[in-house]
Amino acid sequence: MDERVTVIGGGLAGSEASWQLASRGVPVRLYEMRPRKLTPAHKTGKLAELVCSNSLRAKDLTSAVGLLKEEMRRLFSLIMEAALASEVPAGKALAVDRELFADFVTKRLEAHPLIEIVREEVTTLPEEGIVIVATGPLTSEPLAEELKHLTGEEFFHFYDAIAPIVYADSINWDKVFKGDRYGKPEEGAYVNCPLTKEEYERFVDALLEAEKVPFKEFEKPKYFEGCLPIEVMAERGRDTLRFGPMKPVGLRDPRTGREPYAVVQLRPENREGTLYNLVGFQTKLKYQEQERVFRMIPGLEKAEFARLGSIHRNTFVCAPKVLEKTLQLKKAPRIFLAGQLSGVEGYVESTAMGLLAGINASRLFRKQKLVVPPRVTAHGALVHYITEADPAHFQPMNINWGLFPPLDLPPKKRKRLPKRERYRLMAERALTALARWIEEEKILADFKGESHGMPGV
Repeated sequence: MDERVTVIGGGLAGSEASWQLASRGVPVRLYEMRPRKLTPAHKTGKLAELVCSNSLRAKDLTSAVGLLKEEMRRLFSLIMEAALASEVPAGKALAVDRELFADFVTKRLEAHPLIEIVREEVTTLPEEGIVIVATGPLTSEPLAEELKHLTGEEFFHFYDAIAPIVYADSINWDKVFKGDRYGKPEEGAYVNCPLTKEEYERFVDALLEAEKVPFKEFEKPKYFEGCLPIEVMAERGRDTLRFGPMKPVGLRDPRTGREPYAVVQLRPENREGTLYNLVGFQTKLKYQEQERVFRMIPGLEKAEFARLGSIHRNTFVCAPKVLEKTLQLKKAPRIFLAGQLSGVEGYVESTAMGLLAGINASRLFRKQKLVVPPRVTAHGALVHYITEADPAHFQPMNINWGLFPPLDLPPKKRKRLPKRERYRLMAERALTALARWIEEEKILADFKGESHGMPGV
């Protein structure tokens, strides 16, 4: 057994994992191919370089990502420490100076006596020892091919084709009906939003006129016919959608007794029924355009989106098939996956998976019991989603309140609670559970590091 843990990838997740390991006294060899070999998105050789936005999103605990950041802070996250040290004014969001942020992380990792940083590309996985793979959405081809072989080709993906997801409690249930094709009305998993001919025509017009996000050079996909963007389908003819994702065949509206002119189907995204996916609505429309156009769908006039649609380059695994809740590969438990590769979306979520992989890799190194955070925490909600989601429809996900278990209150009382109060109680529950988990599992018993308070929390 190698007397150190190998971490592949010096982005957010790899940097966080390395810090968690080294801060627990575990030697680390961190591989980062930059600056010897740059990706199409990166510009420097600094660790934890932010390649898109400089925002880590909301700070407030009534947002799910705000809670996730607070949990990370309480687990002594290096990335959170760097963010607070390089913060720039951004209202209710935590935004950073990119240069200062990457400098902070790079200097802290370079200065740690237990971290060896190797600037070279890894094309094959080490044959022995504990390994954390955190190579991100732009994983190099040779390593991606090896991972594909290790996990199973059908469980490895290079592009996201993501449809929007709405919160169930934002759907106007008076305008929709439940039912699967050729099933009995009011039965089945699907929720159906029926459109008249006039509503359909207005929707198609708005879709064709809406602004789209241009592809970056490195992420241009070759569209698969089975997952074309909704706007591309509309460009092929005004009735294309009615014979595609909006086909009404086999669906009868119980209020009229007839088949609608067109239908948008919503599929449950989780077992709790708090989230619904717009089936077949993967898109490259700009976010504000998605909200405007998709709220034209009957029943979604006031829809709140847990996730908006996108199509972009993103290397990730079908986590429900290949990952344990400890983030180990089922077929090779000495190997952990972290970051976007593990099936999460976003800077903060990727870092959180790096943090958990680092904790568990350190425990495996010391032959201790591995741990899984409580389901009611933000970390636990993410782990539960990526390992328990329906493999047939799995897509990376940002943290959102729909991934958490409902409050343990009578349904009527829970529904009457204002959303902000409901989310505050869920955050309070999460932090209480996190504190208990940290104590019971001795998560920080061997940690030697520091972290600072988060302003506004």
